[in-house]
Amino acid sequence: MPGEHLAWREALIEGPTPADVSGAEWRRLRARHLAESYGVDQSEAEGQLLAQEEKLASYVEHNEVVLWFEYDLFCQTNLIYLLNWFVERNPGSTKLSLICIGEYPGLANFRGLGELRPEQLASLFDGRREVSTAVLKLAGAAWQAYCSPDPIAIQTLLETDTSAMPFLSPALQLHLERFPFVSNGLGRIQNRGLEFIHDGVLSFVDLFPRFIAAEPTYGLGDAQFWNNLRRMSEAPEPLLNIGNGNASDPKLTSESVHQMNFEITEAGDAVLNARADFVEMNGIDTWLGGVHLLGRTDLWRWDDQKRKLTYL
Repeated sequence: MPGEHLAWREALIEGPTPADVSGAEWRRLRARHLAESYGVDQSEAEGQLLAQEEKLASYVEHNEVVLWFEYDLFCQTNLIYLLNWFVERNPGSTKLSLICIGEYPGLANFRGLGELRPEQLASLFDGRREVSTAVLKLAGAAWQAYCSPDPIAIQTLLETDTSAMPFLSPALQLHLERFPFVSNGLGRIQNRGLEFIHDGVLSFVDLFPRFIAAEPTYGLGDAQFWNNLRRMSEAPEPLLNIGNGNASDPKLTSESVHQMNFEITEAGDAVLNARADFVEMNGIDTWLGGVHLLGRTDLWRWDDQKRKLTYL
């Protein structure tokens, strides 16, 4: 590939993204989340976030910036952040182009760019498309909705024409389904994980592939999936017991996670079968985009029957 390369190392699918924070405060907030979630050094993470922003700012020295992203929620959140970043700075004479695919010829179950061979990746370059004004406008609106403390902003956005970014609507729909279900207080990702464990998929090395096969549009890596399982295991009334590994180690390695196996508790069985509610039992303290879910009541929840958010 010609030109300079920048890997955007963020996971905006997780952790706080409040609308009223920017600059150094934003980097501190995100670095703290990365440190707490992945055991990285907070000051190093903050420095890396600054370094990649500074490199991105060198776009003014280039004729074109080509953004490579996928169809899933992980990539779409990063993409709308970056497109909004350019909107706020006005790309000027620098051309913005986008490569964003959901399938590849000859691959029946396309999961992402990472599974393509070098020559397959190279073949996508000539098919890049210039980012239109409509895409920039939609991405800016989507990022503002994602960061809003009121998630109804996303529901409202999804009722409009989002065809300029064809993968955005299904990804944001799945984001809404991460909110605690009215029925049992777990989001879609946690419910899926608990279902598979209940059905006998007990080791992480079997569980993670099963999850990504069932839910490819989330685009989770093993670390993000593990964080969802960890929250259920570390609750005052845990839904899971974990064996073969020190799950409480803040610097837990990928190898350690892959050695783990899981057992559903009585509380987990009750929640899975909607006889108990995880949030009512344990409370909640988590961010979904710009929404901080905190406490046991007065929270946004997902009503899976009505297919919309409700405030309870």
